[in-house]
Amino acid sequence: MRAIGIILAGGNNNKMKELSYKRAIAAMPMAGSYRAIDFALSNMSNSHIQKVAVLTQYNAKSLNEHLSSSKWWDFGRKQGGLYVFTPSITADNGFWYRGTADSIWQNIDFLKNSHEPYVVIASGDGIYKLDYNDVLEYHINKKADITVVCKDIEGDDVTRFGLVKTDEDGRITDFEEKPMASENITVSTGVYIIRRRLLIELIEKCAEEERYDFVNDILIRYKNLKKIYAYKMDSYWSNISSVESYYNTNMDFLKPDIRNYFFKQYPEIYSKVDDMPPAKYNPGSVIKNSLISSGCIINGQVENSILFKKAFIGNNCIIKNCIIMNNVYIGDNTYLENCIVESKGTIRANTTHIGENGEIKIVVERNERLGF
Repeated sequence: MRAIGIILAGGNNNKMKELSYKRAIAAMPMAGSYRAIDFALSNMSNSHIQKVAVLTQYNAKSLNEHLSSSKWWDFGRKQGGLYVFTPSITADNGFWYRGTADSIWQNIDFLKNSHEPYVVIASGDGIYKLDYNDVLEYHINKKADITVVCKDIEGDDVTRFGLVKTDEDGRITDFEEKPMASENITVSTGVYIIRRRLLIELIEKCAEEERYDFVNDILIRYKNLKKIYAYKMDSYWSNISSVESYYNTNMDFLKPDIRNYFFKQYPEIYSKVDDMPPAKYNPGSVIKNSLISSGCIINGQVENSILFKKAFIGNNCIIKNCIIMNNVYIGDNTYLENCIVESKGTIRANTTHIGENGEIKIVVERNERLGF
């Protein structure tokens, strides 16, 4: 593909509460064995983009560890590859990334040293599959300056997103960035295609005027000066920008059609592989409509839940509608319902945690096994 990729994975979100205290949003565990950023990286790889930069900042330790080897997404190559850029103090700059446009500005050499004519910009918290070649073909046919990948969403809280209005030809006429109320249902998915030289020009203009945000200071500011088009995708897309959306997106993978779409239909989603034994189901364990990852040991009852790697479920436990993250130990006779259990936690025996009134309860327990 005649494009390079940029994945924006440095942001933080207070709506994730305790879940973002020790990891970036892009590093959130997904669907049992994946991280959120795996979906954007896999889309880049499957679209034959050979050179991708990941811009990280907030709580980047676990994300950087996950990206320590590029081979899992087939970026281990002589030409191109996977680049991870974090903010660095220089003689000319003493700031962290002050926004999405500023993060690209601080790594402008990546754009200037590349030769591909186009750039695909994606966020690291989107859960979807998309061939960026289709978007690029649409972009070229429309002779667009910028193409924004959009999705019509009904029955969701669209005020969490940036909303767009288009004319009959698909050109965007107006942006609403996270409005308090709106009847519009077309949201921006945070995926953009733009010509590389135009992006350099716009980013340098932003830096000169001390503007830092890609949406407000480029898309919204230039909407009447540049030809900005909307490419509407009709397949699954979700964004994990809040506790509720993170929970619901994971629970979507318990639906057979969603599971089949991501796991059994080409192209595949790739992730870093840990060599662990398969899950072990001891006598007396009962599993209903759940995803159980490798390394788990199950002694109790698990229903409509997702268990990430190395989870231990004790005797006579009942786990319903829960997300159990990596390396969690749950003691005997524990009852959990409508909960997210943070990774490396130890849930003491004979305890009960229930998320009530439609709320998802986040359970964070000190890990007595590992001493923290």
